[in-house]
Amino acid sequence: MTEELTQCINAGKISSTDAAKLEALSPGEYCKHRSWGFGRVREWRLLTDQIIIDFSEKKNHPMQLQYVLETLIPIPADHILARLANDPSIIEQEAKKDPVELIRMILKNHGGSARVDEIAEILVPTIFDAAGFKKWFEATKKKLKLDGHFDIPSKKNLPIKLQEVKVEPHRRILEQFQTSRHPKEQVVALDALLKIFDATTLSLEELQILIRRIDDAAYRAERLHIAKALELLLARNEIAGFHKELAPSLSQPSIGAFLENTLKKLHDIFTELPSSKYRRILKYFPDVFPETWQDQAEQLLRNAEPRLISEIFYLFKEHHSAKNFAAILAKMIQERSASSDLLSWICEERKKAFPEFINSELLSAIISSLERDMHVEGKKGNRLQELLFNDRELIADLLLSAHDDIARNIMRKIMMSPVFSDLDRRSLLARILKIHPKLQSLVTGHQEKENSAARDENLIVSWKSLERRKNEYENLINKLIPQNTKDISIARSYGDLRENFEFKSAKEQQTVLLRQKGELELLLNRARGTNFENPDTSLVSIGTVVSLRDQDTQELEVYSILGAWDGAPEKRWVSYQAVIGQALLGRAKGDVVILPAEKGNRSMIIEEILPFTEEIEA
Repeated sequence: MTEELTQCINAGKISSTDAAKLEALSPGEYCKHRSWGFGRVREWRLLTDQIIIDFSEKKNHPMQLQYVLETLIPIPADHILARLANDPSIIEQEAKKDPVELIRMILKNHGGSARVDEIAEILVPTIFDAAGFKKWFEATKKKLKLDGHFDIPSKKNLPIKLQEVKVEPHRRILEQFQTSRHPKEQVVALDALLKIFDATTLSLEELQILIRRIDDAAYRAERLHIAKALELLLARNEIAGFHKELAPSLSQPSIGAFLENTLKKLHDIFTELPSSKYRRILKYFPDVFPETWQDQAEQLLRNAEPRLISEIFYLFKEHHSAKNFAAILAKMIQERSASSDLLSWICEERKKAFPEFINSELLSAIISSLERDMHVEGKKGNRLQELLFNDRELIADLLLSAHDDIARNIMRKIMMSPVFSDLDRRSLLARILKIHPKLQSLVTGHQEKENSAARDENLIVSWKSLERRKNEYENLINKLIPQNTKDISIARSYGDLRENFEFKSAKEQQTVLLRQKGELELLLNRARGTNFENPDTSLVSIGTVVSLRDQDTQELEVYSILGAWDGAPEKRWVSYQAVIGQALLGRAKGDVVILPAEKGNRSMIIEEILPFTEEIEA
């Protein structure tokens, strides 16, 4: 103990216990404060009862002696924080060469446990940036599991714990399986076990106990979690393969029996199965359904995702039935019942299998599928559509051998289809014209017709009324339609759709909203905004104010001829599309016009034409 501290004790300023603690906070030593974080003692000023600390954000910060003793925690020289402050390059080398030992040291410094975010807080940004730490820790975590001295929880918000007694990885995984109650967690544990498993990992007796537990878990999961029950049995069969004595008996649950009992749920099963296990389940089909396995596979094919389609094709090939698989594809294409995923798979695999399907018939089926998906709630043919545009050789392959008449029909389908935007439609047509240049006139005539119609159908509207329509459209898209979709989902959960009034009502409302959406989109596409400045007043035009005198009563009436959505009878604002607007447009001062009245018509003479000057209200 220093002489200075001894003098403080003798003077009654501090106790011997406080002096011992203060000695650990000598100048140059590191410390930690619960609010200000990591720091280093700069100097003692014991005569004035002060200690000066350099914190990260508070340099040269004075603290009262008693407050120091109450709040500061001494940090020893071998602590990770002290070592980082002294020489971070050494820690950086340890992170590369021996990451397990570095984590061990950090956990010891934190009382034997620490969360991942706490470890990250220490090493980022001094040693790693955020992305670099995440990559490093994922690799380190695998080494920690193999080491056996670290208890690594499955949830990130729980701490990693340091264990004095080494626990073999497979023992910890077995414990996870035994303590798990949900089939999903049990499957995860068994899959992890099989990655490090061999014939010598467990004794025969231990394996027999494990298999009995897996069987029990599979029985419990069969009714509510059939896919997970099948995964449990797959794991059991793989474990049983290590010893002849473990071969499943007839009294044990089997994958075949589970499949047979859930024939009507096959699609649901494969929806929940990981794709890596498709083939292992499909191989049971010929034995479980000896007469109908191809029919069952065909039913799966109708809604299968690409990986499952590939595995079903492999099953047919393995049983020398590739021609039957081709016949199923041909029927689906012809009937236009092939899903967008199946059509995508055929296109992607065209150079490896079934080149006979790469023709105009398949392209027609693709267009039909995209149009069908437009009307299926929650389903879009994005993958197929992206393939159609991104695969630059696909259109050429599909139409290479097609006659001009067939290609013409395809082009007409593309022109008429609501699936494609104008830009995408032109892109597809351009690709077809590279193969069939004689059809250029078909596209030119169609585009001229489109341009002419667009010119004729433009709507002249005020900027304010255009903004109102846009707000109406935004409300429809962002609020009304999403709420209706939610209402449909809730109503569907009530059960039997045939007697479900809420569902029918919500679906009817959906029809109305979608029709409104289509109408608004059409109107907004045609709308052209204006502020009615500088109208031609030599004739009645949009943006003019017309004064008319009734030739019978000599009464004067004034009308403002405005945009398509600006009619306001109380102000005598008239849309140029209205009957009065149409009767007045193009007329000059002094012209006599016939306007409709409550009884018959009125003869009116135009006395004056002026520019419109009022502001359109929002």
